[in-house]
Amino acid sequence: MNNKPLLIIKNIIHEGPGLLEPILLERGIKYEILDLDQKTNFPNINHFSAFVVLGGPDSANDKNEKILKELQFVREIINAQKPYLGICLGLQLLVKACGGNVIKNPIKEIGFLDPENNPFSINLTKSGKEDPLFVGLDNSFSVFHLHGETVELTNEMELLGYGKFCKNQIVKVENNAYGIQCHFELTEKMLNLLINQDAELKLLNKDKLINTFNQIRKEYVLVGRKLFNNFLDIAGFSITTSY
Repeated sequence: MNNKPLLIIKNIIHEGPGLLEPILLERGIKYEILDLDQKTNFPNINHFSAFVVLGGPDSANDKNEKILKELQFVREIINAQKPYLGICLGLQLLVKACGGNVIKNPIKEIGFLDPENNPFSINLTKSGKEDPLFVGLDNSFSVFHLHGETVELTNEMELLGYGKFCKNQIVKVENNAYGIQCHFELTEKMLNLLINQDAELKLLNKDKLINTFNQIRKEYVLVGRKLFNNFLDIAGFSITTSY
């Protein structure tokens, strides 16, 4: 069982841990949040048991100090074989840090509905269906997206989930490092913040976004809670059945 805290890295103020935070509180897991909008001094990785890197508007290809430091920090995590979960930008940083590429996706995936007006969804590969991250989940689930880039994998990386308009949606590196392109941590509060802050979401119908979320909320929360609890189990934190 892990006694050291989990570190959550925020890349922008309005993309917080969302659904993840109450789960940590329920399980009694200690955690700290590093807000890179406030400072970019990264801690010693040995002070933490596991890491969650959240989304943000940056590109993993940026050459500024923030991204270069963050990429190096991710490399240190993976080299130390510490459990890692990257969401959106967190996925792209993982792939970039481990030798893959981040490129422009053929379309921007924004919101809940794809260009054909169908719900964005992710399908698990054969490997995904067998991976402990997805124990207790269906082989396909609806998701919320907010990205314009995607990743190209190295031969050492494993594809666990794919989408119609963006193939590489869920990636595994080594034994315990995961990246997920979608935002499974979404809550109503987080959605309202994003709608009012994000330039891409401002172009969409606010009421339609909220109504769509309300329609799928029950399933969405169940999937998000299960995914994060599975990751915490993989990371060696005490197992809970409260989901």
